Amino acid sequence: MSGRFVRSSKYRHVFGRPTRKEQCYDNIRISKNAWDTNLVKANPQYLAVNWEASGGGAFAVIPLHERGRLPEQLPLFRGHKAVVLDTDWSPFDDSLIASGSDDGKAFIWRVPENFTLRTEEGEDIHDVAPLKQLAGHSRKVGHVLFNPAAANILATSSGDYTVKIWDVEAGSPRLTLKHTDIVQSLSWSANGSLIVTTSRDKKLRIWDVRQEAPAHVSPGHAGAKNSRVTWMGEHDRIATTGFSKMSDRQLGLWDLRDPKEPVGGFQILDSISGVCMPFWDDSTQCLYLAGKGDGNIRYFEYENDKFEYLSEYKSADPQRGIAFLPKRGVNMHENEVMRAFKTVNDSYIEPISFIVPRRAEVFQGDIYPPVVGTKPAMSAAEWFDGAEGFPPKIDLESIYEGEEPTEIPATSKSVSRVPSSTTILSPVKKEAEPAPAPAPATREPEPIIKELPPSSATSRGPPPSMKEQGTSIAQLASKYDDKEDSSSSAEDDSSSFEEVAKPIDRHAPKPVEKPIHPPESAAITRKLTSPISPTKLATPPVSLSKQPAPSAAAAPLSSSASAVPSSQQLSSATTATGANEEQVTLKDIKALLESQNRTISGQTEKIAALTAEVDRLKNTIRGKK
Repeated sequence: MSGRFVRSSKYRHVFGRPTRKEQCYDNIRISKNAWDTNLVKANPQYLAVNWEASGGGAFAVIPLHERGRLPEQLPLFRGHKAVVLDTDWSPFDDSLIASGSDDGKAFIWRVPENFTLRTEEGEDIHDVAPLKQLAGHSRKVGHVLFNPAAANILATSSGDYTVKIWDVEAGSPRLTLKHTDIVQSLSWSANGSLIVTTSRDKKLRIWDVRQEAPAHVSPGHAGAKNSRVTWMGEHDRIATTGFSKMSDRQLGLWDLRDPKEPVGGFQILDSISGVCMPFWDDSTQCLYLAGKGDGNIRYFEYENDKFEYLSEYKSADPQRGIAFLPKRGVNMHENEVMRAFKTVNDSYIEPISFIVPRRAEVFQGDIYPPVVGTKPAMSAAEWFDGAEGFPPKIDLESIYEGEEPTEIPATSKSVSRVPSSTTILSPVKKEAEPAPAPAPATREPEPIIKELPPSSATSRGPPPSMKEQGTSIAQLASKYDDKEDSSSSAEDDSSSFEEVAKPIDRHAPKPVEKPIHPPESAAITRKLTSPISPTKLATPPVSLSKQPAPSAAAAPLSSSASAVPSSQQLSSATTATGANEEQVTLKDIKALLESQNRTISGQTEKIAALTAEVDRLKNTIRGKK
């Protein structure tokens, strides 16, 4: 085992696939206004682009199927007296769009039926006029955002430090959320009862919209540059991006129950100066981060109350604006889980498909859970009266088969969130239930794995081959190296666990092995000769009745391993009597004396040879001098 456990995820191998230039939306004049906005918005049928136009503000609507180079003259959505700053599509009507402009007004538009940009030669081009005008702000309208649960409810933020909630059908503002500085970003909760905003005063505000008062106000990102916020679907969590005081880009995860500071602190992304635009996909639980001024798109998966990094789409073409397609518009036949539209060089828009690499040719239900459809949970009047709820979801398999979307009945989860007090807290209880489940699953194997090192240590502790060898210091050193290698391999096998008991098991058998390890031949002769001195010969006879006499006298003790136990018994035996025992003792003494004499004579010859060699070397050195 390597000890490295890979987190299980269906989206771990998601990759971004770019589009060839011929299949992009080319010949586009994107607005060069410096206001911090996404510039483009998308739905399953159309793509809205803030247009660089003269004579007042305008934006273009491009059908998604009309790819390639667009004509030089095309119908625009004109009506604003100043540049268009932001647009937003209705989540329940793909042909209804809102826009905000520098002229302080918000307009509601409807895309004509069978709308196309390509006209025949000689045919007049007619611009599209707005349906309604929403006037109420005293300064520019920087952001527009539809309510995700109620029909025809629109939020607009302005340079007059307010956010107004509009009844689009009536064309009048019903609620006003007052701030102390310019609002930089805003996002609705999934049930449409709360809204979160970030502003230039570096505050994060969570509003109970119908009370027109902030429920929480906490310090946000400390940097001077703009920050962004997105509500994480049906969770009671909020994701923000911004900058630190040292201008590092940060990612923050906020718990709605305790929004004083982000969960686990701010996560530093990099030091790039562009604003980071967050996009949340509630069906896959993934967060996409696209930076202005760079071509990279990071994506994370939300799990166990933190963002797990998945991968990053890298491109050499930087983007100023980007939009993500709602989940009901992706290509499920290619296992596409998300599609982005990024602006490139302010001249064309490139689609980027995020795909799960699978070869299956059938509907993949595990990566396509039910998503929000086109039916709202309530009307505008019901919402202003205090109703809450989630819009019904649709089964994507029906869209995969080319049928009408099949609506899934509302679950108890959405019903339990109707009261405002439980709107935020209900999803946490359902997400916290599976959290304890992985804990016992990971703890159960631990006792089994911890028992493996002791068993392996005991099996390799007394190797018989190492006991029979070791007649030199080099052999002892090689034996020590073998133990190090085996212990290091065992440590590699259990490197993922901190409690390793191998050192204890290695030293445990040593007291037993010490008397068994055979010493060197020179050490044997010393141990045999030193106790058998002439003074010790006068001691009482030693008992050797347990050891056969022929084995002691059969071979010299200096070369035979069988002499080792006899010498040990000579030093450790007690007194004994009898003539037979004395004879055995005398034979052993004679054998020891003979071996000792042979050793002394051999050493004397070696000493004489060495002395002669030294004399010869001395004579040679003297002759050279």
